[in-house]
Amino acid sequence: MAGSSAVADYSAALVEGPWKHEFVPANGARFHVALAGPERGSAPLVVLLHGFGQFWWTFRDQITALADAGYRVAAMDLRGTAASDKPPSGYDTPTRTRDVAGVVRSLGHDRAVVVGHGFGGAVAWSMASLQPAITAGVAALACPHPARVHAPLVQQLTPQALRLIAFAQLPTLPERRLRETDLLERVFALGAAQPLPADAVALYKTVLRIPFAAHTAAEALRWNVRSTSPRPDGRRFTAAVRRVVTLPTLQVHGALDGLVRRDRADADGAAFSRDFRFEVLDDVGHYLPEEAPERTTELLLDWLPRATAR
Repeated sequence: MAGSSAVADYSAALVEGPWKHEFVPANGARFHVALAGPERGSAPLVVLLHGFGQFWWTFRDQITALADAGYRVAAMDLRGTAASDKPPSGYDTPTRTRDVAGVVRSLGHDRAVVVGHGFGGAVAWSMASLQPAITAGVAALACPHPARVHAPLVQQLTPQALRLIAFAQLPTLPERRLRETDLLERVFALGAAQPLPADAVALYKTVLRIPFAAHTAAEALRWNVRSTSPRPDGRRFTAAVRRVVTLPTLQVHGALDGLVRRDRADADGAAFSRDFRFEVLDDVGHYLPEEAPERTTELLLDWLPRATAR
């Protein structure tokens, strides 16, 4: 079923709520963050990173709950997404870790706990190795560790996800399908154990029609494959993330995830983290913050004191 291809404005991503919107400079670009929680004092900073096809709003339930618990919360639009800048390059994970580190500093903090979902989870994992001075702890939702030693990419993803990744390698066609057809809806349906709310899906589709947003989303998918290739940037990245880290790490997986396989999801996380906690949510698919908002929040609130105690 075809959808509207009307162009959207970045303001479509500035959803009103119990948070405030700010634009902060970092790594040569400007990034949008939704902020909540104590503005002054020693409140720990928690940065939330969305996954493919989504934007900061995927964490709408966690923003308010974490802020109410006393954390300073910054839900960030990654490079190329929603209300953040969309430069022509930089959609590799190492660049995105520098973006996050710059946002942390621009917000006046020395360190942060980084929580990421899906592709945002890959950025969160990588922060531990590539930006250790900035990173107090890492929580990855529906995202295996990117080292891919014990479980290569082809073993981590379901056949449906592998077909999506392969399709994304084509030039121009994937971004056009994201804008003009129901491709995004089908991706959500593949990953979720239960349908996401129709109004949420409609908003994600609208935000992908912001100029260049669909292209940059596809570019991130393309780099995910390039990082496994023998290209120099791929080799440097995989070597960097294959370092054992000691900071607290949490990995949460949905038992019914239709995109990332459960059976070996924790293999590399357990191997490369000395302080590793792995949790599985039954009856939940890929989109943990939305399919199981209360349980996801409970796990984060139970784990965060360990990540912020240092």
